[in-house]
Amino acid sequence: MIDLYCLKNHQINHKNFQRCDSCEQFSVYVKQRLDRCPYGEQKPSCKQCPIHCYKPQQKIKSQTIMRYSGPKMLIKHPIMAIKHLIHDKRSIPVLNKEMTSNYKKRKALLNNE
Repeated sequence: MIDLYCLKNHQINHKNFQRCDSCEQFSVYVKQRLDRCPYGEQKPSCKQCPIHCYKPQQKIKSQTIMRYSGPKMLIKHPIMAIKHLIHDKRSIPVLNKEMTSNYKKRKALLNNE
């Protein structure tokens, strides 16, 4: 979704596409936030999630990107878009101690070795 947004809004040369610095930094931020989500692999979609882990400015940027790219995903990547819409309808799991972020799982594995 970030690539679709960046390509349309920040790129002049469409043949040699590379994300702009702003979109690349946002992508790194998003991956870090997802990696540290306490829901781990059972994470609900951000719109449904009771934990708001993005900073306000980043949340606005995420909403802007999703509003632009969401409808275009149905054409570019229809299976991914439909999976996302189905995932959006699932109920939110109750957070418990068995759920842990991917970051904490990796850290625990490294400490055990």
